[in-house]
Amino acid sequence: MIKPIVAFGDSVLKAEAEEINEGHSGLSKLIDDMWETMYHAEGVGLAAPQVGESVRMFLIDGSPFSEGENGDKGCEGFKRVMINPVIFDHSKDKVSMEEGCLSIPGIRESVVRSNEITVEYYNEHWDLVEEKLQGVAARIVLHENDHLDGIMITDHISAVKRRLLHGKLRDIGLGKIPVDYKMKLPKKKGR
Repeated sequence: MIKPIVAFGDSVLKAEAEEINEGHSGLSKLIDDMWETMYHAEGVGLAAPQVGESVRMFLIDGSPFSEGENGDKGCEGFKRVMINPVIFDHSKDKVSMEEGCLSIPGIRESVVRSNEITVEYYNEHWDLVEEKLQGVAARIVLHENDHLDGIMITDHISAVKRRLLHGKLRDIGLGKIPVDYKMKLPKKKGR
């Protein structure tokens, strides 16, 4: 089932998500729904908080980035479910690249991230996996993992740039932007 993607301004996107225990009720259905939602929205990654579930899980299909630089295989075959991920061994080598976010449609910003990381996580079968990733694969994992800690791409830009985007961000939260997928708008505060 396609779920609405939570729009910028909703508190679930700013909260630190909770760890998932093995046997979590409805986890398989949530994973299936998230895949369907992500593909419908034409994303390459989707974190559980983006569909209103404040749990430490995201999924990735980096196949749109299957061709890397200098003839490497890029993100070919890079399709993962990552439950309770822990990222360590961030490289000192940093790279800036423009990123977008399904929760902030129409806004793309340059974000500086480590070019290489090591991540440990449980997959959907509860196998413990450790992977060393680099380039776009590392960037996608870092972006999605940020969602689990309540961090968005707007938190990586300067205050001046955020101020310049204020009107666009407000319009996203009010649903005044055209998107090809259903969004859940932030709850309006009582007057």
